[in-house]
Amino acid sequence: MRNGSIRGARGRVRPLTLHGDPVLHARCAEVTDFGAGLAELVEDLFATMYAARGVGLAANQVGVSLRVFVYDCPDDEDVRHLGHVVNPRLVTADGVVVRGPEGCLSLPGLEAATERYDHAVVEGFSVTGEPVTVHGTGFFARCLQHEWDHLEGGVYADRVKGWRRTRLLRRVRRAPWHP
Repeated sequence: MRNGSIRGARGRVRPLTLHGDPVLHARCAEVTDFGAGLAELVEDLFATMYAARGVGLAANQVGVSLRVFVYDCPDDEDVRHLGHVVNPRLVTADGVVVRGPEGCLSLPGLEAATERYDHAVVEGFSVTGEPVTVHGTGFFARCLQHEWDHLEGGVYADRVKGWRRTRLLRRVRRAPWHP
């Protein structure tokens, strides 16, 4: 396989935006230019996600407030899902609600039990402007919902409730990366 055909091989690793940065808490703007800059951003997102050992990454997690995310994530059957979505819409999130461990590259080293549906469908576009529809079940459905939340200005900590939220926010304040 040629080096150029590996997702992220041509991208550069960008610094991650950490919890508390305003860009993570504002709705991202629609992409209007499907040119070379967008293709470069997608490659950089893949490179950054792989360097950080993540399974998904939204553009605002590298400080870019645009509606784009990438993923390389297994589902519960260990089937690998690899791709990106530009201007995604979460059209379906249904099925059984599952509380499971969830982490985030913008809250490094932390995780909390978070409720998510076990089925999700996202529609949007490819980097070249072609329509795409992505179906996810299990862990991959969790990933799709997690990345879509980022583009809406949310992080998984916003979905954690009760004593779990109190404990998570205490751990955020004590984290070495927290300002």
